Amino acid sequence: MKHKLIFLIVLITLPVLLSGCWSKKELTDLAIVAALGVDKTDDGKYVLTLQIINPGNVAGGIRGGGGGTESPPITVYSATGNNLVEASRRATSKISRRLYYAHTNLVVVGENLASEEGLSTFIDAIDRDHEFRITTTMVITHQSTAEELVKTLTPIDKIPANKVLKTLEFSQRKWGESIKTSVQEVMKGLQSPNEVTVVSGFRLVGNPKHASQLENIQESEPESTLQVSGIAVLKEGKLVDWVYGRAARGTVWILDKIQGTTINIDWKGKKEAIAYQTIRQKTKVSAQVKNGQPSISIHTRVEGSIGEMNVPVDITDVKVISKIEKEVQKEIKKEIKKAIEQAQTNEADIFGFGEAIRRSRPGDWKRLKPMWNDVYFPELKVDINVEAYIRRAGLRNKSFLSSLEENQ
Repeated sequence: MKHKLIFLIVLITLPVLLSGCWSKKELTDLAIVAALGVDKTDDGKYVLTLQIINPGNVAGGIRGGGGGTESPPITVYSATGNNLVEASRRATSKISRRLYYAHTNLVVVGENLASEEGLSTFIDAIDRDHEFRITTTMVITHQSTAEELVKTLTPIDKIPANKVLKTLEFSQRKWGESIKTSVQEVMKGLQSPNEVTVVSGFRLVGNPKHASQLENIQESEPESTLQVSGIAVLKEGKLVDWVYGRAARGTVWILDKIQGTTINIDWKGKKEAIAYQTIRQKTKVSAQVKNGQPSISIHTRVEGSIGEMNVPVDITDVKVISKIEKEVQKEIKKEIKKAIEQAQTNEADIFGFGEAIRRSRPGDWKRLKPMWNDVYFPELKVDINVEAYIRRAGLRNKSFLSSLEENQ
């Protein structure tokens, strides 16, 4: 009888303890935000631009409605406020659903906001939101506004936010002049002793008004497109400079985030005659302090293959292979050196050299830290050592051009 009573009490108590569906969110009540852009007006207010997914239009692409009209896969809303929270709340007056940020995978910051005010206030706002994921990718617009970039419709990738993410990913994997960074990584960089970090730039190429129209994705050659545009250098939360081309790739080399790239070298007086494709690469940074003066050593090891030759070359000759490897080494070293020189001019240690000194010589770092960016880093001695090896030559050893030359 006693056991039955206990069982009955437990049975009655359990339903009270069950939470049920008190926090449920119906999909039909949510406006899923794919990308968020933020700019600042001349009078100091924030402009928040939201790229919201139209679920019914994504699955089947752009489709005709009941009246024969076409609908895009996204809808964009903008709102203005004295702060980001106010702008987000004001946006609800235009949207019939609750804004849902849990699936936001792209944050776009306007170039003017990044250079004039910086990112600290913006990052603080999104970091406080319990729905927002700090693993979300961040980009800074270059020569355009965040609103223009978020509004752009893109072909192939129906959701423009995914187009930006995939472009960053494949550009870093195949070319190496860009770097994909998350909000979390930017936060860590700005909280580091040097208070510097890097973020990829993105820009709109073409007419901003045409970019947001359906015609832009109905053309075989879109008039307006989105593309990677340099690497932004942030110091104390503000945009201070842009790094482009070979200096940008040199930056990615030092950060050991090169996933793949192509190095072109001159041969027999012809510019960029041989294309060297990287397969594996690794960069190590070490620090030393001698007689109170810090120094850095960079060692890069890369293995690759011959991708193309525009001149007759006998790559069966070991001496020729060795000479090509040395030319590749020179080119990579030149790019790394160029990246360091630009960073030293900006007095911004974006490579984490100071962190390398802190790990190896914590006692010396305490002395160097207060004047690191302003005094020690601009004059820092950096020793660069590059090893490059050719492991493959494609499907043919002997150059096709060499065969033609022999037959003449």
